[in-house]
Amino acid sequence: MGQNHFTVSFPLKAPADAKALAEQLPPMMPALFQAADTIGTIHSSRFTILSEKTLLFLGDFDGDFTQLMTDLAKHAGQVFDAIYQHVENPPATPVADNANAFVEWTADHLIHPLNLYTAYPDVTVKEIKALAAAADVSGGGEQLPFLVILPTKSRLAFIETQLLLRARGRGLTKDLDTVGTPHFAQFVPLEDNQIGFFTVYDGSFDKYIADFTKNIGQVFDLLFKFTKNAPPSPCRKHLQEFIDFAAGASRVPIGFYQAYPGLSVQDIHALIADSKAQSASAR
Repeated sequence: MGQNHFTVSFPLKAPADAKALAEQLPPMMPALFQAADTIGTIHSSRFTILSEKTLLFLGDFDGDFTQLMTDLAKHAGQVFDAIYQHVENPPATPVADNANAFVEWTADHLIHPLNLYTAYPDVTVKEIKALAAAADVSGGGEQLPFLVILPTKSRLAFIETQLLLRARGRGLTKDLDTVGTPHFAQFVPLEDNQIGFFTVYDGSFDKYIADFTKNIGQVFDLLFKFTKNAPPSPCRKHLQEFIDFAAGASRVPIGFYQAYPGLSVQDIHALIADSKAQSASAR
């Protein structure tokens, strides 16, 4: 069914709950990672505290959202039980015994992205792992998450930004392909007239931003017309200011899961190309 993205928003009861989750979630991440490995369809995932009133859970996965949430209820229910102690109007718990309620709740709190990017749209987690194992390739790279929040100037600016991003869908894909280091990327509309830009990329941060501004800076130049306290434009001529802005506007990830952590985008492209070449020569 192809690759998909999810951003699920958890409305928190009070600011104290945001602080509590920031402390309680990290020790629970090994259990979530084990569950993700068992499920076998999640490319990457992470939590982040968006604000004092919202926790986000986002990720990139293969197949159907309903099936993924059903699998998470079964294999990681205890993680979400702990989260729901801090959430307004949670579903019935324990989650593992109430999978249908969990699926319905997460579907109701799912935020649909304005556009999606994947560097290798036609392969699944299992296929990537199988190709790497067959070639005895583990990779020496490092994948990193980037969670940038862009506050727009007004409700009208928020709407105009969404229209702009939807209109540039195919162009964004081409631009991100040119960058060569993002695995996944999406723009997501958020509370309080904000836009989230969420990516998983191959490090380092400064090189990523430099390549990014060179190849997709013009998109951010347009977005910054609608953004509060934006850095100067064009981005490519004000690289350090853009780096400083991005660092200041980013959120800290909690529990960054990677299904194939050592593999870079270029590693995966090479594995796919080798597999196709072998298949062609075998005919």
